Amino acid sequence: MKTSLGIWAFGGMATRFNPGGYKPELVGLSTVAKVRTAVAGLGDLVDDYEFHHPQELSRENLEEVQEALDGHGIYCVCAGLHLDPRFGKGGFCSPDDATRQEALRLTFEGIDLAAAVGANFIIWPGIEGYNYPFQTGYAEAWKRFIDAVGESAQHAQSQGVTVFLEHKNSEPAMKILMRNMGMTLHVIHTLRAQGIENIKVNMDWQHLIMNGENLAEYAALLAAEGLLGHQHGNSGWGTFDDDNMVGATAFMETLELAVELQRVGYGQNGERLGLDLYPYTEDAVAAVRRSILQWRFIDNVAAKIDITELHKAQQNKDAVRAYELVYAALGA
Repeated sequence: MKTSLGIWAFGGMATRFNPGGYKPELVGLSTVAKVRTAVAGLGDLVDDYEFHHPQELSRENLEEVQEALDGHGIYCVCAGLHLDPRFGKGGFCSPDDATRQEALRLTFEGIDLAAAVGANFIIWPGIEGYNYPFQTGYAEAWKRFIDAVGESAQHAQSQGVTVFLEHKNSEPAMKILMRNMGMTLHVIHTLRAQGIENIKVNMDWQHLIMNGENLAEYAALLAAEGLLGHQHGNSGWGTFDDDNMVGATAFMETLELAVELQRVGYGQNGERLGLDLYPYTEDAVAAVRRSILQWRFIDNVAAKIDITELHKAQQNKDAVRAYELVYAALGA
């Protein structure tokens, strides 16, 4: 399976307690410098890269970034509204028409950039939501949000760009509107009913884990509906968006996901294992490298599981037999 990497893993690692980040020497580093560090350190372990628009990638720095990529591609351009203070109270769902229109303008601009480089476009609506009860008119906010996603997807469709929707329950908005897989599917099916067919899902593993959503189960559901678009691999403790190294926690859930991705043929049509990591205090190159190597180990274990026997065990809901097969693949 080919890989892609979010270049934000190479930043200063800011937090709300330490806005300067735990790597102050990296604060203010240009995207070009980050790309050069990543490419030099990771080489062919990473096939392509992902960037937020316009903060990390724009028309202004595109040529320099492509030169620094040294033959690697741009797999995804990501909407960066959550990084813009103008949209602190929402962009797509903003009740202010001028604010909403500016959010759409920037999103269309990002989609055009994605089309120009042959990339997909990720909408992670982390800023679309609310922080308090009574703060938001829910019906109107949801209508404005879904309509804006639809307008963006239609613009992308006209450019031949696929849109990946990515959910998360909170942060930066304390209650993100599209905060679980069901709400994500609600958005997609509402727009499908309008004839908008170019939207799939980006599964950020830690976002699912935070919700108690089972990785393999949702991969199977999305694949069955033709909506399994992209993966953002990571791990964490389950209470916050840690974006830790792949396989550091939730090992069994990740192994089961690997089995499911193999079952549905994910990667056979060029899909990527994307990496969304935030190595607060770890060396970024080392953390990314370890994530890819640990994923390869997990994927190889998944391939060793006797799938025929596992299917029989699942037909009987036999958890003991299932784990006998899993641990046999692990060498027990």
